[in-house]
Formats: sequence, structure tokens, C-alpha cells
Amino acid sequence: MTIEISSATDVAGGDEILTPDALAFVEQLHRRFEPRRRELLAERGERRDRIAEGEPLDFLPETREVREGEWRVASAPEALTDRRVEITGPAAPAKMAINALNSGARVWLADLEDASSPTWHNVVTSVLNLRDAARGTLAFTSPEGKAYALRGDIRRPTVVTRPRGWHLSEKHVLIDGERASGALVDFGLHFFHTAKPLIDNGDGPYYYLPKLESHLEARLWNDVFLFAQEHLGIPRGSVRATVLIETIPAAFEMHEILYELREHASGLNAGRWDYLFSLIKVFRDAGPAYVLPDRAAVSMTAPFMRAYTELLVKTCHRRGAFAMGGMAAFVPNRNDPEVTSAAFEKVRADKTREANDGFDGSWVAHPDLVPVCREVFDAVLGDRPNQLQRQRPEVEVTAAELLDVASAGGEVTEAGLRTNLSVAVAYTAVWLSGNGAVALHNLMEDAATAEISRSQVWQQLHTGVMLADTDEAMTPELVRRVLDEEVERLREDVPPDRFAAYSEPAARLIADICLSDDYVDFLTLPAYEVLD
Repeated sequence: MTIEISSATDVAGGDEILTPDALAFVEQLHRRFEPRRRELLAERGERRDRIAEGEPLDFLPETREVREGEWRVASAPEALTDRRVEITGPAAPAKMAINALNSGARVWLADLEDASSPTWHNVVTSVLNLRDAARGTLAFTSPEGKAYALRGDIRRPTVVTRPRGWHLSEKHVLIDGERASGALVDFGLHFFHTAKPLIDNGDGPYYYLPKLESHLEARLWNDVFLFAQEHLGIPRGSVRATVLIETIPAAFEMHEILYELREHASGLNAGRWDYLFSLIKVFRDAGPAYVLPDRAAVSMTAPFMRAYTELLVKTCHRRGAFAMGGMAAFVPNRNDPEVTSAAFEKVRADKTREANDGFDGSWVAHPDLVPVCREVFDAVLGDRPNQLQRQRPEVEVTAAELLDVASAGGEVTEAGLRTNLSVAVAYTAVWLSGNGAVALHNLMEDAATAEISRSQVWQQLHTGVMLADTDEAMTPELVRRVLDEEVERLREDVPPDRFAAYSEPAARLIADICLSDDYVDFLTLPAYEVLD
């Protein structure tokens, strides 16, 4: 075996996860699928270049037969037929995993991606916690002596694990001296340690697949699933995958993505925050027509976002797959009743829209919001587990409607610029410290929202937009001045040692990528290089 692991001894329980057999399985995945992963990543860039040169983004003519044909995905296992409320969050630390499993949600999205900072400790500990959760033995005692354990008096959520996207590597796993794919490391270790106990419990190895940009990337995942099941003697079709439609290219290939995964497909999710990030990224140099207003001004009721979500529901239900709603970023504050009440009402309105549109369930980021989401979907679903029968034949969506960014309305303001820079720096600092999700200004921020923030700054700067509230042009000097001011405000709220260790490098990183002539595809790529 030519696989090398660094820092393995630094993680408690790492020897239970990084076993010779588990690492041999990861190495097999790497050797079979890494070349195709790299080819597909190169194709992403080539496609983006063609769009920048004027090639229209449209539904693929070569896959028309798939879109127009009559086929359906595999029937859902019992554990995934009712997904009316899903709670999302990282799988490490154990306290957060236990809280999610005790939340009363129908599904827990155990996140190894946007809500997780990929320190080696977090990667290994997440798999360890998920293995123990599959065994029913996950427990934790805090340094203060408070015990956390899985409740035995409620139905625990079905666990659906989200590995990292295809674009991320894992620097602690080297195979022939090359970094392994973060997605294959996450999937390989998780599948190896949990597939059999999950099946024994009546569940299965279920996954959320992030940031796909084409049906060919879905085909790669399907081939990974087929190999993994055969290699480890897991019954074929045990894997179920829900794909996040969170890139603008994927919005044009929903049928095709489900088709490629049809033996393993469970549904699609409206990953709204990354969707906006992708739209900015793909059309970053397409001129003012593709400049979004301030992040807070882009609502899910904007026509181009309605086109996206209604197409998703129609596509899923035509194919027998579940349509899952996205994250409402508002979170309660247990110390501020007014903030909590406002969060509840905003989340209730968001989930009501989704339930009435035909979604089969939706996401929340906080245990206190589980009852809110459940109440809304209970009112629409009644005794039914889902809304697959709602076919939405009246929905017809064109490419122009998906790309009608101007329909968002709103303005670009200095206040929005300040929010973007403040959130980007504060979140990146938290990410560098080892946490992947944090509540800022009563909103749950993760890597997706940080990506929107810094991408908006880059695009607005390079488009030379005028700020509506100051009548000032966006310039590098303005960005530097506002960034410096926001970093000084942050200094007042952060202990000096943490500011020096995390906030200062985060500020330098955000300045570099926002002011660079070249757009950085993912904030997490350069940030990962300075992550311990």
C-alpha cells in the first residue's frame, strides 16, 4: 500500500477509523476514480471559459431524449419516504451530532462539507461519530461533567451524510505522493465503517452530493457507489443519494443528473446559497446584467429563483424523486425573545412557500426550528409522507427565466458591501479556527454564504457598479477602506490572541481574493492551505 497518512496519531480514536482495511479501500477508490475526477474538474473550467466567450448556457440538446423520456428513479426505502423536516449541521463535535440526533427531525444532514471546517481532526472525528451513531453508542461528556447521550424515547433521524465536493483535496492523505480527493476520503471512510451497521438498523448508506455541475459528475458518483457496494459486499442499490442543485449549470441538467443516479437517486435539493454563489461565479465578467443586488435583497420569491425551485419540484416529482427545500438562514437567539420571534416568523413564511409549492420537506439549522418546519409541512401533508403526487404540469421554465438575474430587483449599497466584507472575514476566521458554521447577526453563516459575500465584492468591483446609498463607484480603494474599518470593528469583539491567530490571516485572505485580478473559484481552496 502506498497511501500515507499524516497527523493520524493526533486524533483521538483515529486508529479505529484509519485501519489498514479502511485505508486500502480509500486507496482503491482513488486509483479507480481520481483520473476522472481531475478530468471533470478541468471540464468545469473549459465550460466556464466557453460561456465567458459567449456560448449560451442552455438545456443540452444531446440529452433531449433523457429529458423527454419516461423513466423513474428507484423507489425510496422506508427510512427516506418522509423527509418533512431535516436538520443540518456538522458531525463533529459529538455534542452537536447528539443534539441533531435528539432534535425530533425526520432526517439529519450530517455535514462534512460547507458546515464543517476540514481540519484533520474534524474529518476523522466526524466519521468516528457517525460510526458510533450507526451503532447507537454515540455519547459525550463535557469537561464540566455534562453528559450527552442518544435519547431512547424518540424516533431518531435518518442520517444522510454530505461528503466534500469534487473540487476539494485532502492534504493529510497522500497516495503515490498526490493528495487524495476529499470527497473520496469522506465517502470511503464513512461507507467502510457505517454501511453494514446502517443496513442492519433498517437504514442505509445515504448521501447528499454537493456542488455537482454536470450529469457526468453524477455519473462518476454512481460508478463510485457501484464499485463500493460490490467491493464490500453491500447489496446493490443500498446507497441513496440526494443531489444539491446548487450550481447554475446543474439547474439545466436536473433530469440528466437523476437519470445517471437513477438506481441510487433519492431526490434533489434547492441549495439556494451556493446557487447564488455559482451564478455569480459563472457570469462574473458578463457585465451589469448579471450583478445581483445586496445579498439580503435577493429573496426566494424573485422570478429567477422561483423558476429554479419550481423546475426542481416538477422534475423531481415527474421522476419519482423527492424535492427538498433549502435553508432559511434565520436562527433564534435564546437570550433575545424578539429576535427569536422574528426568526420563527421568517422561517415559517419560507417553509410555507416551499410546502405550498410541492416540496416534500425542508432544512433547518437549529433544533428550535424543527417544530416550526414540522408544523408547516404537517398542515400541508396531513397523513401523507410526501407530495410526490403533485406533478406541477402547469410549470414551464425556459433558459431565459433561469438566467433573468435582473428580476431580483434591489440595489448595491455600501451597507451591503460592509456586510459582505464583515461576514467574509468573520466566517473565514471561524473556519480557520476549526468551526464550519457560526451565527452572525442572527443568521447562520457557512461556507456557502461566505462564498456569496466575497464573490459579490469581486464582481461588483470588476463591474464598476455605483453604490445606491452613497452614489460612489466601487473601487479598490473603497474596498480596502471599508475592509479595514470592518476588521477594526471585529477587533473589538474578538480576544487579542484569537484575533491574531485567525482574524488577521482571514482579513488578508479576503483582501487578496476580493482585490485580485483573477477570480478564485472557491474561497476554501486558498483557506485550506493555511488551515492546521
